[in-house]
Amino acid sequence: MTADAFDVTGRKVLVTGAGRGIGKGIARVLAEAGADVAINALTETHVVPLAAEIAEASGRTVVPVVGDITATAGAERVVAAGIEALGAIDVLVNGLGDSLRKSLVGLPGSENAGAPISDADLDFVLDINLREALLCTRAVGPHMLARGSGKIINVSSWTGKQGGGEMVLYTAAKAALDGFTRAQALEWAPHGIQVNGIAPGLFPDAATVGEDGVQRTEERALRLVPLARPGRLEECGYLTLYLAFAASDYMTGQTLTLDGGMSL
Repeated sequence: MTADAFDVTGRKVLVTGAGRGIGKGIARVLAEAGADVAINALTETHVVPLAAEIAEASGRTVVPVVGDITATAGAERVVAAGIEALGAIDVLVNGLGDSLRKSLVGLPGSENAGAPISDADLDFVLDINLREALLCTRAVGPHMLARGSGKIINVSSWTGKQGGGEMVLYTAAKAALDGFTRAQALEWAPHGIQVNGIAPGLFPDAATVGEDGVQRTEERALRLVPLARPGRLEECGYLTLYLAFAASDYMTGQTLTLDGGMSL
């Protein structure tokens, strides 16, 4: 019984925003643990070779699903493609996200003193950090509700709880995502579906920020993180793996922080 509670062999998982960064780490760990995984990205550039790489390393079915999940039609197509490729979706990981470092309005003495957040900035940050999760969850909802089981895992951020200068939009979007996690958990709890989240801290990926960006993040972590290092992408995968296990069936509506103590 204990072993079964920590077994995801054969589970069908869709991970969005998985071409690079945290989503990539999550997809790799889930496949290595025995899940069959559909990985989504906006373009084929990273996700197609990544799917082949993970499939070869894990021996599991790993399929790329290309599409824009910030639009209703795109999210529905991606979810439908995931179900078709895998036969079902037991776990949806809403992993797409990106930040924008910019003040709400220009601040005296700052580099962007005359550049307030634009409507385009607003749409971009809310679409890529909040709207995509709502759209994909809505798209997979009928499938999971009909089966009477499922797990939704939203990738949030430590900034959703703490905030920071020039992070107004990102903080607002991730705080809203945390609220969505709680509310959707309550709505679907009677139907056998758990909704949880993870809130990572600093998890650089050279494919996203380059080697120089990784180095800068490591230097920043020495100043800001009590454990004195940035996180490794697979560590987000390990926490997500727990939430995908049957072992976490009694947990719902929670967003678990993984930031080396930075938000303490």
